[in-house]
Amino acid sequence: MGHRLSKIYTRTGDSGTTGLGDGSRVDKDSLRVEAYGTVDELNSQIGLVIASTNNDLIANQLLDIQHDLFDLGSELCVPGYSAINNTHVDLLENILDKHNADLPPLKEFILPGGNIAAATCHVARTVCRRAERNTVSLSRQENINPPVIKYLNRLSDLLFVLCRVLARQDGQNEILWDKNRRQPSDNKP
Repeated sequence: MGHRLSKIYTRTGDSGTTGLGDGSRVDKDSLRVEAYGTVDELNSQIGLVIASTNNDLIANQLLDIQHDLFDLGSELCVPGYSAINNTHVDLLENILDKHNADLPPLKEFILPGGNIAAATCHVARTVCRRAERNTVSLSRQENINPPVIKYLNRLSDLLFVLCRVLARQDGQNEILWDKNRRQPSDNKP
């Protein structure tokens, strides 16, 4: 394989358009660019989770997911190209089930936080949900490979479970939402 990026700036996007992987040009704020751009953002957020955890199993699983997300982003960038299939979704479900098996049943909502790894995973989870929403919006206008949306949906579920696992590391706990924490009459400066 040759050099992919021998020149970083091309000036071709200065007019507000960008090139897709098939050579066509679209507006930089098109739904397609928004979808694969958010997948790229998600991949970066997952990189932060990896950098903030000392759990090697989770870090390695997330590294594999980063590779999948690069393929998924490529699929969104190249109309008609397919890289993600139901096997990818099945792998996420298997990882999710294994991590979820040891967690206690959830009886309350969880607040994002707990520790740095869990908090960064919550950010990744919310970016994943946005990537999913953007891809669903795109699918209403263009043909999108159905496993792509399934993958993003399942990944957000997995990230939620990983938030719970990471928050419990080192003897810590999740932060549960307490609906009775403050009543309206408690609104004091």
